Amino acid sequence: MHLTGLDFLLWAAGCVADLALLFVLWFRKRASAFPIFTTYITAIVVRTFVLYALHYFGTMATYFYVYWSLAVIDELLQLGVIYEISSHIFRPLGGWAKDVRGSFVWLLSLSVAIAGALTWLANPPAQLGIQLVVLKGNFFSAALMSELFVGLIALSVTVGLPWKAHVAKICLGLGAYSVVDFLIETGHNYFGLSQSSWALFGDLAHIRIGVYIACVAYWNVTLWQDAPPPRELSDQMFRELSALQVLAVSRLQSLRSRSG
Repeated sequence: MHLTGLDFLLWAAGCVADLALLFVLWFRKRASAFPIFTTYITAIVVRTFVLYALHYFGTMATYFYVYWSLAVIDELLQLGVIYEISSHIFRPLGGWAKDVRGSFVWLLSLSVAIAGALTWLANPPAQLGIQLVVLKGNFFSAALMSELFVGLIALSVTVGLPWKAHVAKICLGLGAYSVVDFLIETGHNYFGLSQSSWALFGDLAHIRIGVYIACVAYWNVTLWQDAPPPRELSDQMFRELSALQVLAVSRLQSLRSRSG
């Protein structure tokens, strides 16, 4: 397919935005805190250049196999980003709380089941079998990621995640993009791929790229800024915690003396 001027403009804008984000992550020393997210953005940049080169110099078969190989890597990295975000939110000291870990496993299992059921029920109009595979594969990925990120945001609310933190910005950006991507893939599966719907397919793809660029711009701004310092304990809370610590030490000494 020949790229239009708008296609090239969106490709160039997305590539520049991704490269700028990588600069922000490394220059502002965010990459060490979010190594999987940094790897994910790096993979997007590499995929963009590889697919662009194959579009002009490769065959359709080569483009297809490389596209889906990179799509699998992209999916795995997104799952890795979800784990990384969850680690920052739910195990800041290195250990999972049992109730949170159970909720996270339940969220993952339920999301896979729902995404699989929706993909199985989807019946997009397509002229070729390969088009059906592409439509259903993209739909499953979009459904799974949107469910996981929405569920992750809901779980994080229960633990009082400070939404000005960098991890919250990454989570909100990916969550918003995932939901829009799911809506667009729903449209792709409803209208399918045919001569009459090809223009609409391209328009929806342009909207998705535009939303992604907006999310990357949001990350560029928010990750460049310093995260607000954690709130200090109030004097009253500090006194209460100190009294609780004294009481705990006293009870422990009492138990030791009885056991001795």
